[in-house]
Amino acid sequence: MPKTMRAAVMAGFGLPLKLLNLPIPQPGPGEILIKLQASGVCHSDVHVWQGDMRPAFDPDPFILGHEGAGIVAALGAGVTDWHIGDRAGAAWIHDTCGTCDECQSGEESFCQQQRAHGFNVPGTFAEYVVARADFAARLPDGAATDLAPLMCAGLTAYGAIGRAGLKSGECCAIFGCGGLGLYAVQLAARLGANVIAVDTDPAKRALATAFGAAETVDPRDLQTGNWPATQRPHVSINFAPTTATWQPMVQATRPLGRIIAAAMISQEVPLSQEWLAVTGVTLTGTSVGTRAQMAALMQLHAVRPLAAQINEIRLDQASDALQSLAQGRATGRFCIRF
Repeated sequence: MPKTMRAAVMAGFGLPLKLLNLPIPQPGPGEILIKLQASGVCHSDVHVWQGDMRPAFDPDPFILGHEGAGIVAALGAGVTDWHIGDRAGAAWIHDTCGTCDECQSGEESFCQQQRAHGFNVPGTFAEYVVARADFAARLPDGAATDLAPLMCAGLTAYGAIGRAGLKSGECCAIFGCGGLGLYAVQLAARLGANVIAVDTDPAKRALATAFGAAETVDPRDLQTGNWPATQRPHVSINFAPTTATWQPMVQATRPLGRIIAAAMISQEVPLSQEWLAVTGVTLTGTSVGTRAQMAALMQLHAVRPLAAQINEIRLDQASDALQSLAQGRATGRFCIRF
């Protein structure tokens, strides 16, 4: 094994990442070292890069990324259930406290003491990353560039569908048909839901149709006050990083429906308690997903792979990918290939 690795390191909020040669980290007790073959670039990375999300203490080195796929290169002390050469993934959650009510109830993704790759600990914009053995994902066969985005985008979509309690035969509106939304379209359609894809981009609406959406809606058509699809959704899930989807979701969701907030949006939206009382709509949020959900997602993908638009890039193009995501110019999922 070499002694150094290439890594794209934060040089300051909003500044281009620095490509450096750094010592390869060593796994501690209960940890594994993953030699990465691919790393997705997520919109959450943009929030961290721009300083919208800031950890209490910067990781050292401050390496973004939480969608890593590769193979186990070294084992820390006490690790017995992983072997050198196993396929492994590093997702958002590096570890959690394990003792809070959320952890104890199986809802570990809501643990307020969790540590995340690329936020609290060094992430996957590097050739190697250290992961907790009990939180690393066990990957099925397949291209690493297809598997890496599932570590966050796919898992968040899977977790949102689960949070919604979506059932076969229900109508589900997916607002925002980027990488996460298109995974959600496929997952909802496989559950037997009638999926309505909502996006301003006709190309994304066309992809959503190809991925299983029964209908598509341009949210700008809602300015007339009428929901243009044949059904009002039981479930509306927002994956678009904008407040512009809020009023269309409120307008579209049927009484006793469920609205799920999956996108990280810091701006406030208007909420009428009278509307809640009259409609009985349930409003909740979702946060990535749990280890159990990751295992179920990997099994699902192994049997029938989820489709995605993957744009492979080099490590030295990570800054350009972040800028493209920040400006809304991205098509598909950027994925660093090592």
